[in-house]
Amino acid sequence: MFSPRAAMLTLYGDYVLHKGGKIGIGSLVKLLSSFGLSEQSIRSAVSRMCRSGLLKAKRTNRKSYYSLTSEGHSLLTEGALRIFRRKQSRWDSNWNIVTYSIPEPMRQARDRLRLELGWMGYGALGEATWISPHDRTREVKNLLQKLNIEEYVNIFSAQHQGGIHPRRIVSHCWDLGKIHQKYADFLADYRPKLEGHLKRLQAGETIEPSECFVARFNLIHEYRKLPFSDPDLPLELLPGNWLRPQAAALFNEYHGLLTEKANEYFDSVSENYEAQGGLKQKGPKALTKDLIEAGAKRSADKSR
Repeated sequence: MFSPRAAMLTLYGDYVLHKGGKIGIGSLVKLLSSFGLSEQSIRSAVSRMCRSGLLKAKRTNRKSYYSLTSEGHSLLTEGALRIFRRKQSRWDSNWNIVTYSIPEPMRQARDRLRLELGWMGYGALGEATWISPHDRTREVKNLLQKLNIEEYVNIFSAQHQGGIHPRRIVSHCWDLGKIHQKYADFLADYRPKLEGHLKRLQAGETIEPSECFVARFNLIHEYRKLPFSDPDLPLELLPGNWLRPQAAALFNEYHGLLTEKANEYFDSVSENYEAQGGLKQKGPKALTKDLIEAGAKRSADKSR
């Protein structure tokens, strides 16, 4: 079952972001009703996302459209990069290290820093020391500026000169078993679905655009969780049976198969809402005025 906000983020990230950046409320309701979400829950999620600064509203022809703000656009663009551009370069043996000493009165900023560092792919080596095999200095500096805590944080780039093996460091900083199991579950769930889809195509079956839309939505919704729990560690620091490459290959193949017809369905729903936009519904006062004018016209015709 999808939460309304999670479903909205998936829809905006995989469709709306690449198709003009805005969508009508009627289209949102139609598309997301395919996943058991009510109109009320969708409208409530839209309102909350507007209040949080991710969406903005615009009225056109008495229709409501919701587009991404610059903050929302940045959030989903960064998310798309994490999903579709997994890091595959070899490790240069350097560690990017972030240390901090943030006063207790600023604990809210400190907690936000920890959360964001984890999202970026850093692991906690100690209570106030976080490391990554990737150089994310630019992203960290931007975060520190946003949180206004630059003076309390230091960033280093260093090589490990001795002690335990780097793979043991990785095992200490990240729960590799938990991440590996998530990939295994994804493959167990979606490998049969991909194979079934291929068999239907090979048999000459026509698969409806609406079915492809639902399948791709479910696929991206499940897969996008993986890059946010996996810091994309270099393969030389990981166990030999690491499943990320297999999961990424399956996702890319299945996503590619579904894309054309899924986009066709999305476009048809959006275009239908656009076509209805020019049809202005009359309110009670306008209808009353029309009835009075029609009655007056009939009376005039009878008197002739």
